[in-house]
Amino acid sequence: MLWLVALILTEASAAESWTVDTQAEWEQATATSRDVELKDGIASPTAETASIQSTLKRFREKRSAESITFAQSPIWENWERTKNIGTDSMDNAPVLLSLGQNNYWMFAKYLDPLNPTATPTKKIKEAKKAKKNKRVETAKREKEIVKQAEPASAFEAKTATLEGFDIPLLTTPLPNQFNAPGGLKKGLGGYHAWQSRDMLNWVHHGPITEEFAKWVTTAEYADGKVYIYYDFPNDQDPHVYVDEDLTDGVPGQNMGITFKDPSHGSDCAFIRDLEGAFHVIAEDWSPINARTHSWDSPLATHVVSADGIKDFKILAPPVDERTKPTGKMGSFSHPHWQREDPKNYTTNQAEYEIHEPEQNAFGDWAAISIGGQYYLFGDFDPAGSHGKEAMSVAWFTSSSLDKQFTFCGNIGKGHPDPDICFAEGRFYLATQQDSDFTSPGPWVETVEVRVGVDVDDDAKIDQWTDWQAVKEAYDYTPGFAKQIQRTSASMDLSSLPQGFGFRFEVKMTDTTPNKSKPLLDKIELSFGKGGTE
Repeated sequence: MLWLVALILTEASAAESWTVDTQAEWEQATATSRDVELKDGIASPTAETASIQSTLKRFREKRSAESITFAQSPIWENWERTKNIGTDSMDNAPVLLSLGQNNYWMFAKYLDPLNPTATPTKKIKEAKKAKKNKRVETAKREKEIVKQAEPASAFEAKTATLEGFDIPLLTTPLPNQFNAPGGLKKGLGGYHAWQSRDMLNWVHHGPITEEFAKWVTTAEYADGKVYIYYDFPNDQDPHVYVDEDLTDGVPGQNMGITFKDPSHGSDCAFIRDLEGAFHVIAEDWSPINARTHSWDSPLATHVVSADGIKDFKILAPPVDERTKPTGKMGSFSHPHWQREDPKNYTTNQAEYEIHEPEQNAFGDWAAISIGGQYYLFGDFDPAGSHGKEAMSVAWFTSSSLDKQFTFCGNIGKGHPDPDICFAEGRFYLATQQDSDFTSPGPWVETVEVRVGVDVDDDAKIDQWTDWQAVKEAYDYTPGFAKQIQRTSASMDLSSLPQGFGFRFEVKMTDTTPNKSKPLLDKIELSFGKGGTE
């Protein structure tokens, strides 16, 4: 049996890989480069185009090259501004939920386009802002904007058909919104549901929460049911509706409070991990006067539950950007707690520990995972400049929910209260701002590669592959709304002959109009065992 063990070990050692990941590995593997900076284990182009040629990876015996795979930095900066997702009847903080191909949902407060008093908030704000700032060109459009927002008094709904929907539909004054039977039911003062097959046209299905549940923060999906989470009172403990039919115009089962948060803040994100557990990221106002920091905080809470309804366990903070505690306490008041829930909140006062210097504040969290890399999106209210005009969307990332998240960047202007989903092969970031954002994903174009082989062991390349562009691909994970599959950027090398040495060349070209650029984090060449060709 010893010969069999030896044979297995010999074959296992023959199947090797060449990994370039750490700073030392990048420096050792780079023979020449042009316009590339190697820093902190990342190969970063310093010009619009850049290139790297590797050293020659040599073997004593012939090997078969199988593939070369690339990973980029996870900072995800290639976001592009786009017009608002959804329709003008959607108000307040939007919530997105993608349930698979051609099955996309948005939840929001409802502004009835047939009601002349329900002029969409964003349109009116735009008109008022134009007038206030005396921007002549835009101010001239003020009356037109308001007019467009108000429905025509003579509007008459007509039957309509829409690809992907086999239910009765009626037109509305909004060209991209249609009413389903559920959408004709009387509103209850809470959130409503809209469904789309293409992220362009939206079918209104009617109420999903009641008026006391008007502070909807996030939604998740499990086992055919949608979990709609809301704060009650505002900025306090998460509660949940469990809804098995979003199309009937009737709220699902209200399960009440899910997690009695010992801190103030909530505005949480719920996301299921691949094992099915529900993770909650919520604001924690204990280190800041949230009232003067857009109701956000440098600290976030992380709790987890098996079913998303009960038995939550508090874990380590996922975001902790606190400055130095002073040991002194302060207080502030919240306008909603006592008024909305006097039974459980006899006061509007909250205490916090004063920290110095002044802190950045984050909140209104949203979460998504791409191939196991987790991202948190939320408000960003920078220290020293408060108010909606100073705010933007910030995002953080981590390779695990059990690790602290790292700040990546920010985008936009205004109080965002964002949410994110994957739909139509892209990622959509919805906000309360004047515009939303979309991205093809964290991978940044363009990366091209070729690999060469030394067949006769003379330390020279005898044959190269053709140049090939590589990129990541993304797809839905069955049974999950926020776990997105990632297919790595790779190139098949099986057409190369066996050889004693291998070398790769990489060209990076920044083809994006935003500040993102290809940032190579890791390269791995895999090899099979050698043998007779």
